[in-house]
Amino acid sequence: MRNQNKMRQTGCPVAFGLDTFGDRWSFLVLREMMLKGKKTYGEFLGMNEEIATNVLADRLRHLENEGIITKSRDPENRRSNIYALTDKGRDLASVFVEIILWSGKYDRRTIALKEAVDKIKKDRKRFEASIRAS
Repeated sequence: MRNQNKMRQTGCPVAFGLDTFGDRWSFLVLREMMLKGKKTYGEFLGMNEEIATNVLADRLRHLENEGIITKSRDPENRRSNIYALTDKGRDLASVFVEIILWSGKYDRRTIALKEAVDKIKKDRKRFEASIRAS
């Protein structure tokens, strides 16, 4: 697991944010939760980016330790866990919106997915509220 104190000792808010939620895999797990409604380990393994099982377990543990997500037993399958955003996690909605808009402006690849950009441009408040409600 990452050294939790290395970057934060600088007092830099950007470093704090990156330590907390900014690595690629943590942010993609949060994307799956916020934008695709995924809640279980197995659902996260189905990401298009093909996350390794050990990396996924580490990132879920990290996000839980940071208070961004919670983990609880699935009442329908006691061998499985359900992950949910906390208020701290839902407060990242505006960060996601800004990253999506920034990417929509600068990602010129033909494979770039623009659906979320279009939804935000149509009704930003509703889009952000839907993330916060997840």
